[in-house]
Amino acid sequence: MVMQPASTDVAARTSAVIAELKGLEGPLIPILHGLQEEFGYVPQETLPIIAEALNLSRAEVHGVVTFYHDFRKEPAGRHVLKLCRAEACQSMGAEAIAAQVQQKLGIGFHETSKDGAVTLEPVFCLGLCACAPSAMLDGEVIGRLDADKIDEIVEEVRS
Repeated sequence: MVMQPASTDVAARTSAVIAELKGLEGPLIPILHGLQEEFGYVPQETLPIIAEALNLSRAEVHGVVTFYHDFRKEPAGRHVLKLCRAEACQSMGAEAIAAQVQQKLGIGFHETSKDGAVTLEPVFCLGLCACAPSAMLDGEVIGRLDADKIDEIVEEVRS
């Protein structure tokens, strides 16, 4: 894995996030979340900067980024749709909902539609088990999904 040096802007923004969060106990995860909030993803070029600031190896930082599925390695679409994949939602038809969304958008999980409108991500429990199946669109939870609601959601993210 060859990493390119960070651009001045990326390095400055990364250093600012690190400076703000470095004092926390176990700062790596909060820093990664901060960078994802700052950039919309965790740019590969930030990993050496983080490693140096925290006295970690690049491999350690890379390992954390790739272990946790919540960290994106590239920018997300304009909308992020997370579909619950937990047991309660599966028992209420989440597989059919997922298949419908993937077919309509032409993408799989962890992918972004070609028009950049939506990124589809799996999530393992949104805490809406009584309203299964559920999803989250741009941070807003949606319960009791069915084929009609999915059609509405796809239409909304495509507009």
